[in-house]
Amino acid sequence: MLAVVLLAGCGVPVDDEPRLVREPSGRFPTPSGTTTTAPAGRVDEPFCFVRDDGLVVVNRRADGLPGVDAHLQHLLAGPNGAERRNGLATALPGTVAVAGATLTGAVATVEVRQAGEETGRSDEVFAFGQIVCSLTQRPDVDSVAFRRDGQPLEVPRADGSVSSLPFTAADYRPLLHR
Repeated sequence: MLAVVLLAGCGVPVDDEPRLVREPSGRFPTPSGTTTTAPAGRVDEPFCFVRDDGLVVVNRRADGLPGVDAHLQHLLAGPNGAERRNGLATALPGTVAVAGATLTGAVATVEVRQAGEETGRSDEVFAFGQIVCSLTQRPDVDSVAFRRDGQPLEVPRADGSVSSLPFTAADYRPLLHR
């Protein structure tokens, strides 16, 4: 009897009702001694694609928001099958040759290579609008700057004017379908 009483005093306490156990958040050690970050959970990864004569915002669910360069690479891949069946397209291939993107503060800088003369595309406004609209939908990006060979690049806005200043979604708002 004494052994039963002693064993009952050791171990995990019993609750009257179930309680929520939360996964640790932030950084925590792994068995190898390195640290890792807990997954951020499912989030929306925003993209702007072309439909008819305007841009449409589409959100894809992702395990976490990728960095701006990876996000841009996903945009460059174009709409997926379901999005294409819903009439979405992209103006990017053949219009804007993107080399990569970086984030400094809240400004995403997109490096653009010289596009070939054989592209035959004339929808640069939509292409640059897709990039600006997609990246500025992110919580960490307020504006997007374009550079070629390290120098500011003048690109067209929705109103037809050109600028080398960082762009915001407002520069392409006339193209957005509601």
